[in-house]
Amino acid sequence: MSRDAREWVWEHSSSRGAARLVLLSIADRVADDQCISWASLSSLAKRTCASLSTVRKAIESLLLAGELEQLDDLVGPQRSTVYRMPLAAEAVAQALREQQQEEGDAGVSNEPAAPAKLRLSALRRYGIRPREVPESPARVRNSAVPETGRSKRKPAQRRTGHRHSDVPATGTQNRSEPDLNRRYSSSGAAVLSAAEWQVDPATHTWARQQGHRDRLGEEGLRAADAKWRAHRAGHAPRAAEAWAADWRSWVAREHPPSRPSLYAVPGKNTAAPGGMTRTEAHTAALLAALDEPTGTEG
Repeated sequence: MSRDAREWVWEHSSSRGAARLVLLSIADRVADDQCISWASLSSLAKRTCASLSTVRKAIESLLLAGELEQLDDLVGPQRSTVYRMPLAAEAVAQALREQQQEEGDAGVSNEPAAPAKLRLSALRRYGIRPREVPESPARVRNSAVPETGRSKRKPAQRRTGHRHSDVPATGTQNRSEPDLNRRYSSSGAAVLSAAEWQVDPATHTWARQQGHRDRLGEEGLRAADAKWRAHRAGHAPRAAEAWAADWRSWVAREHPPSRPSLYAVPGKNTAAPGGMTRTEAHTAALLAALDEPTGTEG
């Protein structure tokens, strides 16, 4: 029957543009000779490559033209809207009567028959069912007669539910929660900035046992601590254990303040010898550290 409905749209429908595409998409899902179909706005927008607002305007124009009816008392698969194509249904019924007359059925009248009641039992196989169990047959929405009073259509529910864990929420969760939870983390450990963190006794013991205190000296250890705090001033607050591990890693890589420069040649200035390339200067510095002749002593 969907083929007969599509042929009616191509040959008799007065719709144009997007409205014609929407009506063809609805006709493509016609279930039987009652010319009842179902579709959602999103599926119609996808099949016609149109926006949702364009699909809404197209359906409104088809309802006003009488080429489409919306059955509010029925619901389709996945709670989609149920439509009926009344003019196409009349054309299909007329073609069926003419076929029966040609086959010699004298009892068939050529007069237009009264609108038949919807056969709900035949629609259940296509997933179309009453929205609520009605006491009377399904009511057909007539677009020519405006509805009075408040609309009976169920309003769309607001989007609620749990947020995705990977989408950050804006603002605080409740009024008692501070905007910035700086002092304590979710696990209950203290969260400090680099300037607020102080070297704990365990870290002092580590520096002494690992030989860093003897290697750098008290002055060098204080200088390394000052450099570390300057470089970590802009970092986000962390737990005290995290700062202690980071401080230990920094101190372990720190060089003693009295370490000679690689460019320092004994008895010469600290600058690279004039006329030498960078590679030659590096080689000369390494050889000087090994007490080997460089060839530039003159």
